[in-house]
Amino acid sequence: MLAETICSAVSAAGLGIAAVTAYRRRFRAATRIAAYALVPVALVLTGVVEWIAGMVFKPSVWIGFGLLGVAWALLLATRAVERRALGRPPKQKEPKAAGGRTARDAVAPDASAPSLGAGSRPRPAPERAAAPADDFSDIEAILKKHGI
Repeated sequence: MLAETICSAVSAAGLGIAAVTAYRRRFRAATRIAAYALVPVALVLTGVVEWIAGMVFKPSVWIGFGLLGVAWALLLATRAVERRALGRPPKQKEPKAAGGRTARDAVAPDASAPSLGAGSRPRPAPERAAAPADDFSDIEAILKKHGI
């Protein structure tokens, strides 16, 4: 009942402002104001205001909104963890040799160092890119072109 009264008062005030605006010969603005002023009364007559008022004052509705918030936070947390995990390479398990030992623990009978397979060979040094002075030659040429 209170919500309907408030909506009616807001609509009446809006229509009054529209009348004053029309008196000042601003008819398009007055028409817009009148249209907005009729919305609260329309919501009361359709029953939307009663439905919203009934929903707002029920504790079960607020508990439902709280649970929706918790579910949303959990989904965001799992996405954040998933994205963080995608940045790291996956952990690879060591192949197990006979006796429960890993392949790293296995040693050839007469070897002086553990035979680790293909991963133990020293890797060649990566080819270096051009020297840093070469990287700035393009920039120097541009600066000289502009007289800097």
